[in-house]
Amino acid sequence: MTRFIRRLITSAVLSISIVAATVSASYGQEKIVRIGFQKYGKLVLLKSKGTLEAKLKALGYGVTWTEFASGPPLLEAINVGAIDFGNTGETPPVFAQAAGAPIRYVAYEPPAPKGEAIFVPKDSPIKSVADLKGKKVAVAKGSNAHYLLVKALEKAGVKYEDITPVFLPAADGRAAFASGAVDAWSVWDPYQAAAESSLDPRTLTDGTGLVPNTQFYLASQKFLEGEPKVLDALLAGLREVDEWAKADIHAVAEQLSPSVGLPAPVLELALKRQSYGIKPIDPQVLADQQKIADTLYQLKLIPKEVRVSDIARKSGS
Repeated sequence: MTRFIRRLITSAVLSISIVAATVSASYGQEKIVRIGFQKYGKLVLLKSKGTLEAKLKALGYGVTWTEFASGPPLLEAINVGAIDFGNTGETPPVFAQAAGAPIRYVAYEPPAPKGEAIFVPKDSPIKSVADLKGKKVAVAKGSNAHYLLVKALEKAGVKYEDITPVFLPAADGRAAFASGAVDAWSVWDPYQAAAESSLDPRTLTDGTGLVPNTQFYLASQKFLEGEPKVLDALLAGLREVDEWAKADIHAVAEQLSPSVGLPAPVLELALKRQSYGIKPIDPQVLADQQKIADTLYQLKLIPKEVRVSDIARKSGS
């Protein structure tokens, strides 16, 4: 991660750190679990449903929620001690581990490869990923969509350095794509579904056959080691909301729409591409994650090699 990008992310979470400090000196003293979430995913469903608060209250804990635009700033917030727990796609934890962040993998969702895609405008002369050579592609640096772009180019025989990545958060990427400032855009749901419903882009590829697009739940090392029972209660709440969502996607989209500011049909499309079943970390998912880490190191996108198993929650911990 470049020094400039790190400065941007750190400044973005500085205000969060200040707010968090006023809420609690530490989760152990004030008994507050600080959760980071994104606009989409099981955590935002859990927040909307409101069932976690009762679970944690029984253990003597309250909850605060902080929204993030993507995974990298969420993990930087864990790094600086502003939050205790959150979820991201598969790539941000690799960048965070390489930067020395004290994060731990604690659970994951099965792959959902259709939940991210590379778009071009409907009338673009670009017909395949191979045609991206020499083009500008908007993508959030360190995101799961960044890794999708890497693997799609690799499969098409295009060197990563033969494109111009334009590193933008998803909302800014959408604006750049809509205005024609970039030639293509690599993005994930629900931004993917929102673009499909309003911008009418053409999909060059989604993640099928290229990347797993696995969602991970991560905690700070301090939180995992200090409050494992609270963490287990949080994960139990997530599994309950996962079952609820899987049973009635339409109802979930209707309920969630006002809180996330997206139309219910857009959310329903995204939810249908999501995977269900929250699982403990296992050797296979770590092996898949190690492939990502090795690829990012080979491309010099991270400064050092990492062994992802070093930061995985051990069985029984």
